[in-house]
Order: sequence, then C-alpha cells, then structure tokens
Amino acid sequence: MQNNKFISVIFSFRNEEDNIYELVSRTSKAISTLNDVNYELIFVNDASSDSSLSILLNLKSSFPIKIINMSRNFGVTPCVIAGLNYARGDCVVYLDSDLQDPPELIPIMFKEFLQGYDVIHTVRSKREGEGRLKLFLTKIAYSLINRISEISLVENSGDFKLLSRRVVDSILKIQEFDPYMRSLSVWVGFNQKNIYYTRSPRFGGKTKFPVFSYGPMKEFVRGITSNSAVPLYISLYLGFMMLTVGVFITLYAIYAKVVGISVPGTSSILIVTSLFGGLTMFSLGIIGIYIGKIYNQIKGRPQYIIKEII
Repeated sequence: MQNNKFISVIFSFRNEEDNIYELVSRTSKAISTLNDVNYELIFVNDASSDSSLSILLNLKSSFPIKIINMSRNFGVTPCVIAGLNYARGDCVVYLDSDLQDPPELIPIMFKEFLQGYDVIHTVRSKREGEGRLKLFLTKIAYSLINRISEISLVENSGDFKLLSRRVVDSILKIQEFDPYMRSLSVWVGFNQKNIYYTRSPRFGGKTKFPVFSYGPMKEFVRGITSNSAVPLYISLYLGFMMLTVGVFITLYAIYAKVVGISVPGTSSILIVTSLFGGLTMFSLGIIGIYIGKIYNQIKGRPQYIIKEII
C-alpha cells in the first residue's frame, strides 16, 4: 500500500442528533484499519435545529472533524458540493448521515481506488427496512431516467461514492446551479467500478425524504432534466399528434355542415377540449421546468452560502 494517502469523508446532515456519535465512531474505526492513511470527517450542517452541532463540537477534540455550517437550509446537493470544495483528500467519500450506508465499506472502496479506479459506486443489492412501493417507484424512476438520458445511471446506487481527486476537480469545474450529483459522477467518465452491499434501515431519527414527499419528486425531475432534453421533444410530438387530430375533427365538422349531417353534441366537444387543454398544460409544464433551470442559472447566485467553518 502506498504511504501518506489522505481520505476526506463528507457527511451532509440536517437534524441527525440520534446518529452522530455512532456515525463518527464507526467511520473512524473503519478507516483506522487502513495502514498509513490519514483522514478528515467533513460534516456539512444544513441548518440543523437540534443538538447535532453541539455533539460534533464535543467530538471534535477526539476526532479529525471539520464542520461547515450553512447560513440556511440549502439541501443535500449544495452541501455535498460545499464539502467537495473544502476536502483535502487524495480521494473523497460522501454519504448520508443516517447510517443506512455502512461506513465499513470505505476501506474496500479505498483499496479499489489504489487499484486505479476513480469512481467507486456502491450498489444496493438489498434494501432492508424499505417498503415494496418505494422500491417499485425507485426502479421505475431509474428506468425512466436511463431510457431518455444521454448517460446510463448505475441503478440502485445512491449518494454513497468514492471519487478520486481528479474526478472531484472535474466536478467542481462544472458550473451548474442545480446539478444532479448521481449523474455527474458518471458523466465525468474515468475508471469506474461498482461495489454491492445490503442497505440497512435508518439507525435513528426520521427520514427526511418520505416516498411521496417533495424531495424524491424533485430529485426525479432533476435527474431527467439535467441529463436530457427529450421531454421537450415529447411535448412537441404530443402537440403535433393533437394538431393532426384537430385537423381531422375540423374537416369532419365542415363535411357534416355541407352534407347536412348533425354536428356531434357537446359531450364530444368537451372531451376534445379537455384533451387539448390537458396536453397544452402538460407541454407548458415541461417547458416551464427547463425555463426555470435557465432562470436559476443566469441569475448567477452561488449554490450555497457558508455561515462559518469550524
């Protein structure tokens, strides 16, 4: 094993007081099994309102902890980007703070990094403590994103990855305001490998992303619109199809008027009008999403604002 390697581990968290002690203990114990390796634990605090920060401040005297306090709640992706900006490691691991993803995998990921891999994805071969409905919807979401995207995401691979320094530097050069992190690690290329594991139930606290909440839906939309313009073409195709239908209906109405046939009643008119209206709103919604992304991009605001670094 090469000497003097340095690992940065990034945790984005919000109100994880029930998990902090166990998370720090298990992560430090796992990395300590590696010889001649130094490390830092970067905790990006997404404006927690519980005692998570106090717990970290107490642990800081015993563990190499760096705390980045955000000025407000910005979300997981900006926090991960902030962590990447302040990570000093030869490689960087980022993962959630709920201990569903075992930090004991870090030594295995690091050994693959030493073998020349730049991106190591952890793939969930089994997901304990998660309902069938969530697993079904997750599978559909990955399938839809992969079907219309220019790149292929690793299915069942979440926010638990190892990135080499050159991958980190490449991602930080990307100036997207609202990036989709799961695709960026694939998009940058380099040597990539998958490691399979069983995902555990949440160690403590409550999930911040219930299956029918705003968070998962936002991630799904971000995953599609960040990697493909296909939805814009879908709305174009639907519009063309309905235009064709409208032409035929118009011709039929003219024909019925000329030959004296009764024009269809209000039911058919309401059905056609509703269909046209629904498709119009659907198409405008898709266009609106992309325009919103452009609007946020051109405003030039930073992805996050840091309150302090401890």
